[in-house]
Amino acid sequence: MASKPKPQAVSRTHGYEFFGPPGAAAISFGLPLLIYAFTFACNDISGCPAPSVLHPKSLDLGVLKHEVGWPENGIQGFVSWKATGYTLAYYLLSAILYRILPGTEVEGTKLANGGRLKYKFNAFSSTMSTLAICAAGTIAQGADFPLWTFITDNYLQILSANIIIAYALATYVYIGSFSVKPGNPQFRELAAGGVSGNMLYDWFIGRELNPRVTLPFIGEIDIKEWMEIRPGLTGWILLNCAFVAKQYRTFGFVTDSIIFITVVQALYVFDGQFMEPAILTTIDITTDGFGLMLSFGDLVWVPFIYSQQTRYLSVHPQSLGPLGLTVVGALLAAGFAIFRLSNSQKNAFRTNPNDPSVLHLKYLETKAGTRLLISGWWGVARHINYLGDWLQAWPYCLPTGLAGYTILSAGTLAPDAIKMLDGREVVPGEARGWGVIFTYFYLVYFAVLLIHRDRRDDEKCSRKYGEDWEKYKRIVRWRIVPYVY
Repeated sequence: MASKPKPQAVSRTHGYEFFGPPGAAAISFGLPLLIYAFTFACNDISGCPAPSVLHPKSLDLGVLKHEVGWPENGIQGFVSWKATGYTLAYYLLSAILYRILPGTEVEGTKLANGGRLKYKFNAFSSTMSTLAICAAGTIAQGADFPLWTFITDNYLQILSANIIIAYALATYVYIGSFSVKPGNPQFRELAAGGVSGNMLYDWFIGRELNPRVTLPFIGEIDIKEWMEIRPGLTGWILLNCAFVAKQYRTFGFVTDSIIFITVVQALYVFDGQFMEPAILTTIDITTDGFGLMLSFGDLVWVPFIYSQQTRYLSVHPQSLGPLGLTVVGALLAAGFAIFRLSNSQKNAFRTNPNDPSVLHLKYLETKAGTRLLISGWWGVARHINYLGDWLQAWPYCLPTGLAGYTILSAGTLAPDAIKMLDGREVVPGEARGWGVIFTYFYLVYFAVLLIHRDRRDDEKCSRKYGEDWEKYKRIVRWRIVPYVY
């Protein structure tokens, strides 16, 4: 830790985001319903979407419940002690690996109170250790490795467990934020956007900037950084692997499309975890408080929404072939190059402007003492990294094709059907095209997310830099896509 802390400085004119308390309420209690809707509507029992959904005028609730696999005991079937216990055990394993594995200690950016927090980074080695255990189990037991079967057989209950954890965590840090005192030696501070005074909104947006907790044996954990880079991202990989195993158990083969998505999404996670120190300069760490917005996003939205493509392909296999793999691979490589090179350039400039790799870059010196890059990647667009991030989303969705399928009973002998090992048949049928709601949702959502982040950052920088920011925008005209937006 660094110098003596200064009194807490928090702007109370930050203003509401997400349409204020009504928007916070809609997101907080609407998104879980959306994910449950996805879980039931696109399923391995009747189709994606379920047949009754395509005929709303003649919809029968009893038939729909059967088609979507609604639990026999109703809402109580959404949760189970077993699934919740194993989910908590997964979090505990991640915490133990954080404690026992060696890591790099890095100081964060300077806080408003003058201090710098210390972080221990070993997410990459933690994930590698977890996957090594899974690989050993898969080698020994194949697609029937108990972890893979447990995930797919208890998917609904595991989802519910993570939703409960996200809500509980948001509540815990919200209550804890009221113990933050000005000038505290731990450098705790409140987030500028999380002190509106509206309880629901502050609980959602996050009241404390960097909440931490000290656990027996584990030690101190920065809750926000830890949740953002560990359990959800690694869980995303585990879900994908479970769906690959499910495809093999269901059909007796594995397609190139599901392998491609699983591999490239794993590489995306590996890259983020390997470059873990770069997270310290992101808006999530430097600006956003930790509330339900981030806890739900990290622990529920990322693993369960981002794995929708492999979940779909586990029931409706698609083959890309050499040409298809080349096309999606090239698109992925282009997106990744833009994303990684631009972020690396920004991180190098922020941490050491005298680094030989960034000495040639031009910048605008602001009255606030900050230097804004106006050349290199960051002279092309103000958030050129977002373009690379979004381009990477396309290869996740394209392998699902014109998505949509219907599951027919054994012996139907439908033309062009893909036969399951249990005799049932999968055909596009009248569901063809309707499945894109589920498999391409990530692409649309991610575009909206990135545009919203860009606008939030623009407002934040406008408040911080004033006239300098307007001058900067005249130099770097484009927001995300050069010559387009």
